[in-house]
Amino acid sequence: MRTRPELDYRALLLRALISTAFCIVAVLICYFCIDRPVAFFVYHHHINAFPAFRWLTYPPPEVQNWSALVLTILMVRRAWGSFLRWQKTLFVACLSLIVADDFRISLGDVFGRYWPETWTHDNPSLIGTGTYGFHPFQRGDDVGSFPSGHAARILAFATVWLIAMPRSRIVQVVAIILSASMLVSLVAMNYHFVSDVIAGSVLGGIVAMYAAYLARLQTP
Repeated sequence: MRTRPELDYRALLLRALISTAFCIVAVLICYFCIDRPVAFFVYHHHINAFPAFRWLTYPPPEVQNWSALVLTILMVRRAWGSFLRWQKTLFVACLSLIVADDFRISLGDVFGRYWPETWTHDNPSLIGTGTYGFHPFQRGDDVGSFPSGHAARILAFATVWLIAMPRSRIVQVVAIILSASMLVSLVAMNYHFVSDVIAGSVLGGIVAMYAAYLARLQTP
């Protein structure tokens, strides 16, 4: 007879598989029909000249950089009593972000996709060198566009808050607006293709879903 946790994990796995299946379909559609036109549109119309889009790409890596300090402070705080709900949520969100980015690094090496534009060390790109597509199992920063690390970090962090505090309208609105704005900025700056952002978002969401469940953050 299966125990309740086993049934819950089975349900989690099913959700993850369904999300992955939808992600694969969306990525294929974007790869053949959307990614290149959008990248060239951004380039030809100088969309990435708007400073706001650039600024919106800064928070995800900065949050990751400070996550270790936040985790340390929270671990010290735990010695004086149980976490408040927001403190526990912050703790889990930081861990979720770090784990999601590690997954992204591994998957980046597996898929080996070139970037939309050349932005560092003459990296091959669609617009810079006419290079497009996946080159599996090639390692290096020049083939790390898919999935988007920024998107994975954004969704891994934000989704934990959305799951943990579904009744807080303020938290919900702020998380959705900020996340959507930062995801759009990745495409608007030509840092990533649309499919990169979709895949990174799904990856971050799945990691956050498991993290929230393991920490028992779901609201009954």
